[in-house]
Amino acid sequence: MTQLIECIPNFSEARRPEIIDQIVAAIQSVSEVKLLDRSSDLDHNRTVLTFAGSAVGVEEAAFRAIKTASELIDLDQHTGAHPRLGATDVCPFVPLGGASMADCIAIAQRLGQRVGSELSIPVYLYEAAATRPERANLENIRKGQYEGVKLALSGAEGPEEAERRKPDFGPATLGKAGATVIGARNPLIAFNVYLTTEDVDIAKKIAKAVRQSTGGLRYVKGLGLLVDGRAQVSMNLTNFRETPIARVVEFIRREAQRYGVGIHHSELVGLIPEEALVDAAVWYTQLDQFDKEQILESRLFDSGPQAANGSSSAPQPASFIEQLAAPTPTPGGGSAGAYAGAMGAGLVAMVAGLTIGKKKYADVEAEMQAIRVVAENLRQELTQAVDDDASSFEVLMATFKLPKETDEQKATRNSAIIQATLNAAHIPLHVSEDALKVMGLALKCAKKGNANAISDSMSGFAMARAALTAAGCNVRININSLEDKSLGEKMLEELAELEKEADKLEAEIRAVLKERGGI
Repeated sequence: MTQLIECIPNFSEARRPEIIDQIVAAIQSVSEVKLLDRSSDLDHNRTVLTFAGSAVGVEEAAFRAIKTASELIDLDQHTGAHPRLGATDVCPFVPLGGASMADCIAIAQRLGQRVGSELSIPVYLYEAAATRPERANLENIRKGQYEGVKLALSGAEGPEEAERRKPDFGPATLGKAGATVIGARNPLIAFNVYLTTEDVDIAKKIAKAVRQSTGGLRYVKGLGLLVDGRAQVSMNLTNFRETPIARVVEFIRREAQRYGVGIHHSELVGLIPEEALVDAAVWYTQLDQFDKEQILESRLFDSGPQAANGSSSAPQPASFIEQLAAPTPTPGGGSAGAYAGAMGAGLVAMVAGLTIGKKKYADVEAEMQAIRVVAENLRQELTQAVDDDASSFEVLMATFKLPKETDEQKATRNSAIIQATLNAAHIPLHVSEDALKVMGLALKCAKKGNANAISDSMSGFAMARAALTAAGCNVRININSLEDKSLGEKMLEELAELEKEADKLEAEIRAVLKERGGI
């Protein structure tokens, strides 16, 4: 299958459209890519371009764009509301069709080395491509922005700080093009909410409340800014399935009310997955029984171009089961476990749905409504974990390919392997936690739900128990691969407690099954 990669570089320029025109031309000079979006913000003085294509084409187009930007943008003359470090500030790669996270990490590493050596621009690797755990987050790399990093690298803040801020590739000094942060990540939504006030302090307080790093919502990064004379909460949503847009908007609306203000409007920067908008629409319209097959366009386009004989002429993607059976490392047992957990959650949601609206079960309807909502959330989380588990393994494998010629490279590689291993263990541990929650919901459905679907409650429980078993094996195998196993000791203790609780729930549901179902 041909690989399809997305690239979303951010450039520190928006007020001179002729500059962006030249960068766009550099991208479009590569025949294997297609420009998908161009979004500029004058107050931020920042432009986001989105393009996609083959791995080779996207890598070359990104290099040409970075080269053009470095020749036309002078960071010493740049001002804008948005934090920035370089002419090409960040350049992430996102795997789409036929591509994996490991493919994007490899592109980031090759491009970083080329930009550093051929253009003499310092390059930092971030997100999944990070060579140091503390550099996974962009904020840590960009702290102090262009001026602060330039000062630190000069040695003005001491040799230790200069060494800590040393780039992964290229010179340890910043020229007028600054530095570029290159990485690999999952799809991200750049989403801004404008408030009915010009008081930027309110936006900063709300941003602090909503972002994950200061105790807010998971997968949300946020800043409070003043844009166009209006306070703005500027955000990046890094996992819209775990933290949907609707949840973010309502959180901000509630926080804004504390300060006597409201939401004026919101905006997208760049592109957004259709799924994210559909989920928001479903949430706001309370379409509890909604099925995505009810979308007219989905029904039309999912069928694909029809050949004369009525069959689809477009190749269909391999199903998860077909991917699982393929002789490739991913998806593997961890993904299969998450998939089983998602099936278990789906069955629980089904039983709750079959109970709702029945006169016989009117006294438990409110509880079943709540169970259905929780089960659906768990199903989404576990479905996402199918891909997350595979991605974490691919990232781990990529760390073993890091250079190890010098002592410094060996230390960096070892640190990256440890961090990736712990992450590869954490994901199935989270699956284990979700699986136990599904088991608890299945037990409630077996006790109080529609008696005609009691076997479905047990089937959902069994799927979740299988998910816990599979996930537990993956936690242990990853922890066991560490030289210092004490690093994973807490995870193993937590897993043991989850398994102990699962045993209790299983004994209880089997008793309910015998008493209420006669089996």
